[in-house]
Amino acid sequence: MTRFEHGLVLGKFYPPHAGHHHLVRSATARCERLTVLVCASAVESISLADRVAWMREAHPDTEVVGAVDDVHVDLDDPAIWDAHMAIFRAAVPDPIDAVFTSEGYGAELARRFDAEEICVDLARRRFPVSGTAVRADPVGCWEFLGPAVRAALTRRVVVLGAESTGTTTLSTQLAAHYRRRGGIWAETGWVEEYGRRYSAEKLAAAQRENPAATWADISFSTEEFPVIARRQDAMEDSAARRGSPVLICDTDSFATGIWHERYLGARNAEVERIAAGTPRDLYLLTDDADVPFEDDGLRDGEHLRPWMTGRFREELARTGKRFRIMRGDRATRLNAAVAAVDELLAEGWQFADPLPEIVRTATGSA
Repeated sequence: MTRFEHGLVLGKFYPPHAGHHHLVRSATARCERLTVLVCASAVESISLADRVAWMREAHPDTEVVGAVDDVHVDLDDPAIWDAHMAIFRAAVPDPIDAVFTSEGYGAELARRFDAEEICVDLARRRFPVSGTAVRADPVGCWEFLGPAVRAALTRRVVVLGAESTGTTTLSTQLAAHYRRRGGIWAETGWVEEYGRRYSAEKLAAAQRENPAATWADISFSTEEFPVIARRQDAMEDSAARRGSPVLICDTDSFATGIWHERYLGARNAEVERIAAGTPRDLYLLTDDADVPFEDDGLRDGEHLRPWMTGRFREELARTGKRFRIMRGDRATRLNAAVAAVDELLAEGWQFADPLPEIVRTATGSA
């Protein structure tokens, strides 16, 4: 089997899927050096930077470069080919001796690079998926998506609320509900509240020093909250990379900002900056009115619950986040939460169409 000096894989990767990764792995195995060229047009709704980053993560042993290609597609027009090739060669100026493709235009692309064409699974038998199919139905193609793409497409649902208002109960029930649907939904993730674990560890450390220490002896500094927020985000992202199309979170870094306000009386700009870095799709705010307060050794704010509920509601509204308030008993709350999440999922994923391909008739006209 011929081994090539410098191979090329070119595509939109809009978004990358298992077929793309199979193509790149096949090319890598036969090349001393492989360049992956990601081409994106301005009309598309996934950025070039994201696609390049996703491909670099998936294929760290290759050189991944990106180019903006806003030239429309017409495989029968030599002038259009010339325009595309100018973009391709500017992005990959070094000589190419093999072009690896899974597309019908591979032969012409290879000819124009003065390279050998290597066709890989043109019929897509090994991975029956395409970028068009993914954009039309991400859920149906979920098994073919890698961790980075899953993390970007996962619908993130956050359950948040004041102390002892049922956030953990509702979030775990909600995650279990979607897991019971089976298939890809069986992998629905749940993200715990890191701040609670942090608090338990803080109390345990104090009790090692003084066995009589209680939660009333614990205090927080402002520097601790960005630590909590970053760890919460990291846990969320990790779960999104390996789960189903929906992820259920018991609080998030946005909520950490309210907790900072509760303990220290003011906002924390760093926490707010961290929270702004990850968009969430839906917030479910657990109301305090229908849930009795239970002191589990890490709580002391029964009197603050109405205030916290109000602050969550105010900040959710002020920042334009999509949210629903969960009221009633456990069954009522779960039913309302499922309805809200199902509504979100039913909206689907909206991808802008790529530039259309001009298809000519037998007479040569479009």
